[in-house]
Amino acid sequence: LEAPRQAPALKNLTLEELIAGLQNGFRHEVLEGNVGYLRVDDIPGQEVMSKLRSFLAANVWRKLMGTSALVLDLRHCTGGHISGIPYVISYLHPGNTVLHVDTIYDRPSNTTTEIWTLPEVLGDNYGADKDVVVLTSGRTGGVAEDIAYILKQMRRAIVVGERTVGGALDLQKLRIGQSDFFLTVPVSRSLGPLGKGSQTWEGSGVLPCVGTPAEQALEKALAILTLRRALPGVIQRLQEALREYYTLVDRVPALLHHLANMDLSSVVSEEDLVTKLNTGLQAVSEDPRLLVQVVRSKETSSGPEDEAEDPPEMVSEVPEDEAARRALVDSVFQVSVLPGNVGYLRFDRFADASVLGVQ
Repeated sequence: LEAPRQAPALKNLTLEELIAGLQNGFRHEVLEGNVGYLRVDDIPGQEVMSKLRSFLAANVWRKLMGTSALVLDLRHCTGGHISGIPYVISYLHPGNTVLHVDTIYDRPSNTTTEIWTLPEVLGDNYGADKDVVVLTSGRTGGVAEDIAYILKQMRRAIVVGERTVGGALDLQKLRIGQSDFFLTVPVSRSLGPLGKGSQTWEGSGVLPCVGTPAEQALEKALAILTLRRALPGVIQRLQEALREYYTLVDRVPALLHHLANMDLSSVVSEEDLVTKLNTGLQAVSEDPRLLVQVVRSKETSSGPEDEAEDPPEMVSEVPEDEAARRALVDSVFQVSVLPGNVGYLRFDRFADASVLGVQ
């Protein structure tokens, strides 16, 4: 086995060399729909982040601040430096106060270090009203896992992709005796992001909010953001429909208030939205008939199973022939007497009043 290669000391690198190294691990652009995209393949440490703070603010963050949503791609990030965690979290932390996000135990020194967001960032924080999606894969490891987990626990980001590797925050290679063999040992561990005690991602990995193969994660994230971008319009149209059509008028104000104050941060699919709306609206109105449904046109249906059945046609004409009349009645009405002398009448279509008036 080869001996571990020694990275050049950061103090010996020029600013241009640091920027070049950073650009190899960072990629950013603005996608269709004004969605910011930031791919990070390596998390630099505090020393690099401090030296490149102005460069990052001017050339990365400033270009992403004007976007309506952000995708943070950590699918190819297999590690990084623990001291770089605050620099990533702080730009996405919407609060004005510092937040304790993790406590790290270091075995060689037998010490713990608390990780807090920065008191201030250069430039602006990413808006609290803007959605953030973190992409993960089965290769996402170490510091990248901690960042994904922290943002998920903060309810600041929707994690999309695969369960992460469940690795270690920091690894150290130790030479075995005087041989050319080395042992890789985890030397640091998270004691629980955001004060969650024994709950941690190490060993088990970070479970995504929306599971999907890593290669499809970006496409899935953009679909989720498209849905979430439409939510305000959906809520507004529901409010208008309730004002105009709902017959239990006295309950409308409470329903409108409920819709205006709904927490939709966890909605990532149409099914999520429908379930949340129906649960809330029926509880407020005490009316199980108040129902929200997703109606898809046949053009957008994926198959026969997705197509709703055509509603039965209303009977509006009565044939002149007596046998045809009896056949019509039998097709519309089912009449029988059940055990216990219980009458049973079933009809699946409504006839026109003129039809019902015919003897």
